[in-house]
Amino acid sequence: MGDGGGDRGGCCPPMDLFRSEPMQLVQLIIPIESAHHTISYLGDLGLIQFKDLNVEKSPFQRTYAAQIKKCAEMARKLRFFKEQMSKAGLSPSAKIMMRDDIDMDDLEVKLGELEAELVEINANGEKLQRAYSELAEYKLVLHKAGEFFYSTRSSATAQQREIEAHSISEESVDTPLLLEQEMSTDLSKQVKLGFLAGLVPRVKSMAFERILFRATRGNVFLRQSAVEDPVTDPVSGEKIEKNVFVVFYSGEKVKNKILKICDAFGANRYSFPEDLGKQAQMITEVSGRLSELKTTVDVGLLHRGNLLQTIGDQFEQWNLLVRKEKSIYHTLNMLSIDVTKKCLVAEGWSPTFATKQIQDALQRATFDSNSQVGAIFQVLHTIESPPTYFRTNKFTSAFQEIVDAYGVAKYQEANPGVFTIVTFPFLFAVMFGDWGHGLCLLLATLFFIIREKKLSNQKLGDITEMTFGGRYVIMMMALFSIYTGLIYNEFFSVPFELFGPSAYACRDLSCRDASTAGLIKVRRTYPFGVDPAWHGSRSELPFLNSLKMKMSILIGVAQMNLGIILSYFNAKFFQNSLNIWFQFVPQMIFLNSLFGYLSVLIIVKWCTGSQADLYHIMIYMFLSPTDDLGENQLFIGQKTAQIVLLLLALVAVPWMLLPKPFLMKKQHEEVVSAC
Repeated sequence: MGDGGGDRGGCCPPMDLFRSEPMQLVQLIIPIESAHHTISYLGDLGLIQFKDLNVEKSPFQRTYAAQIKKCAEMARKLRFFKEQMSKAGLSPSAKIMMRDDIDMDDLEVKLGELEAELVEINANGEKLQRAYSELAEYKLVLHKAGEFFYSTRSSATAQQREIEAHSISEESVDTPLLLEQEMSTDLSKQVKLGFLAGLVPRVKSMAFERILFRATRGNVFLRQSAVEDPVTDPVSGEKIEKNVFVVFYSGEKVKNKILKICDAFGANRYSFPEDLGKQAQMITEVSGRLSELKTTVDVGLLHRGNLLQTIGDQFEQWNLLVRKEKSIYHTLNMLSIDVTKKCLVAEGWSPTFATKQIQDALQRATFDSNSQVGAIFQVLHTIESPPTYFRTNKFTSAFQEIVDAYGVAKYQEANPGVFTIVTFPFLFAVMFGDWGHGLCLLLATLFFIIREKKLSNQKLGDITEMTFGGRYVIMMMALFSIYTGLIYNEFFSVPFELFGPSAYACRDLSCRDASTAGLIKVRRTYPFGVDPAWHGSRSELPFLNSLKMKMSILIGVAQMNLGIILSYFNAKFFQNSLNIWFQFVPQMIFLNSLFGYLSVLIIVKWCTGSQADLYHIMIYMFLSPTDDLGENQLFIGQKTAQIVLLLLALVAVPWMLLPKPFLMKKQHEEVVSAC
């Protein structure tokens, strides 16, 4: 049990913000008939962490494995519904209306029926959509290929007329003999060409043409025409740019090769009549069938959308119920069964203040489950180290989560989350202080705070939910940013003379555009914050940026020192001298040999007005520690001090890390021997 939930009513004693809550190991003996209600109510209470008393058993050997499998199947169906809603562009209802009258067995049956209905609708819709796409392609083939044949016939007729006209005008003695020879040609020897029509993806059209030419050794004639708009492919259902093709061939062998090539390139083939009358008739039939299919597909999509909308209205409630049910059975699997197989025995940690609340929950579970025997609650005495539990409220919970993200304090140690309430937003404001930005942040977070009751019951997006959870952190950051922004005299990076005119003015016209050089003090010091004249500096680093950076370092190093001290501010820790010498001391030495020394340099530079380059000093402290500092020397003996600090930092690393495993082993052996 890490950090806990919010403050739970007036029956609880006042929170100890600086220490974790005192914990106790409790044992519950729960009758089988009231076990489900008991775990449900205790889960809603959130004040007990159960121990796993069946560690030696695998998940499949535990008592409630079948129920967990059933919950997992219902969760799978809910995931399927969510995927379908996402594809349809729908989202589950944000409002969660909890109902206690929903039976899980009825919900399982209902989810199964909805899944079967949705699967059937999807299958029928896919068949109809595929048939519609095929007819749409067929219509395109009829139009485009019909244009091929019409243009070819027109061209052949014109060419024939031209030949006849030419032959009549140039008659000779041999002409009748040639005509007679042509007419006497055996009709059985004339070759009749076959043809195939269809659509091929445009990106494959060039390769399709080359392969056809090579496979048939040029014994085909191919015509292609691009379709202007993308076409829905019947197989993949995706929009694809395609070309209509007609390929003419001679012989069955060539035809078989063309069919295989079409299959390899994903070209859809369609039958095409040669007769113009039949073409017109088929276009009319296909258009009518397309219209009918369009109506049928639209009705199916409407029915599917209504079904998904009905599911979406209750999706969050169902999802929450299934997750809760699965968690209940997971917890029940952690309990051991009594030898009589009529009771479940549970052990867990709870805060001492929660005893009355847990007992009330047990009594309520006994009453609601109509059990004849109540659950037994008793406190066990143990020397085990309890888990850490911090009581929080809606204001402190976000700060506690920030601290716990780095590590949870040990039992009864000082809670750094309390200090983070001030240090975290203030350190943010030191780095990003601007009262214009701060006002924008404040207005945004006030919107969440004013509407928190309404928003807390809604399903928010990931980013919005994260922002809403940290609304009080952002509010504190905004307030501190306004304060430090007034000190820095920055409103969206622009200085304002809010508290009077600047104390500095130009000595003469030559310094009109200067920021600091050439300015003289002509009136009393600016009453609050940074003088507007110092906002922009002609130095290598702007003055305010330098001030923000150095203030952040000073406050950050002070906070880290305070954090290390507080983390070990524990009587048990300081009773052991090994902990002091092998953990506390090397950490303090390492931190202050580097960052503490940098903080001292910043303060010395401010006090002396030196122009030393602190970047140069810190970099060459590692690269060339024995070189002379020259103009970067801030005090006498600085080079010797840097060498000593560098050696201390290098020694502190193994001093801090190597003994730690042995100390942890020793502490573990002490606990085992005590048990």
